[in-house]
Amino acid sequence: MSLATQIMDKIKEAMKAKDTVALEALRAIKSAILLAQTESGAKEDLTADDEIKLLQKLVKQRKDSAAIYTEQGRTDLAEPELAQLAVIEQFLPAQMTEEEVEAVVAKIISENGFSGMASMGQVMGIASKELAGQTDGKTISTLVKKLLS
Repeated sequence: MSLATQIMDKIKEAMKAKDTVALEALRAIKSAILLAQTESGAKEDLTADDEIKLLQKLVKQRKDSAAIYTEQGRTDLAEPELAQLAVIEQFLPAQMTEEEVEAVVAKIISENGFSGMASMGQVMGIASKELAGQTDGKTISTLVKKLLS
């Protein structure tokens, strides 16, 4: 079942349950899917990778917003962002722990003989492809820097 179909089903469920937080998050996903499909030069259907990237972008937006609101002492604004984040994350594949990501990055570095910060771009490219959808780029970047320095 495609992501768009899953979202439509969940929107109906959220409407019946009168769950406004879930409804907002699901409508944001639906909107992002429609925007991606109607972009000039875009394919008609999104691939699974495109859907994951789109969901990761929405998750990152919610995390960043919640962090900013929390820094400013606005928990009243941060809480809905975190609630929407939880709804969006339901559609992503299971996320890896930091230790699991570190093990994969260490394996990539040792198998390819990379060393020093000059190899960071190469390691990031391989790690990003291998870990797509399972963790965010910021985590990968932090661990690559840690292991290469």
